[in-house]
Amino acid sequence: MKEVSFDFEGLSVYQKALDFIDEVYKQTESFPKKELYGLSSQFIRAACSISLNIAEGKGDSNAQFNRFLNIAKNSAKECVVCSTIAFRQGYIKKSKDLDNRQQLAELLKMIAGLQRFLKEG
Repeated sequence: MKEVSFDFEGLSVYQKALDFIDEVYKQTESFPKKELYGLSSQFIRAACSISLNIAEGKGDSNAQFNRFLNIAKNSAKECVVCSTIAFRQGYIKKSKDLDNRQQLAELLKMIAGLQRFLKEG
């Protein structure tokens, strides 16, 4: 069977967002069960929202794609807060919070760069 791919899958920012989702899933596995429908769920949904919005917006007009990229940026910021809460509650170590922040800062820069490219095009 022939492999099928979609244009958004070639975006490096999309691939980085998927890598971040993998990390979030690993981290939330060790969260207390009481957080299953709280912080764990919110962190996973926010992380997934980054790549989902990149995928959803790709292929639309540049203005529409930019709107979806803004939503992806807001989801990345939401992940910063989730990581901070997880650290403050003792669910992750400071080093993991810092790693999350670095990955999210890189994602935000990549999204901003893509937005600049869309405005120029």
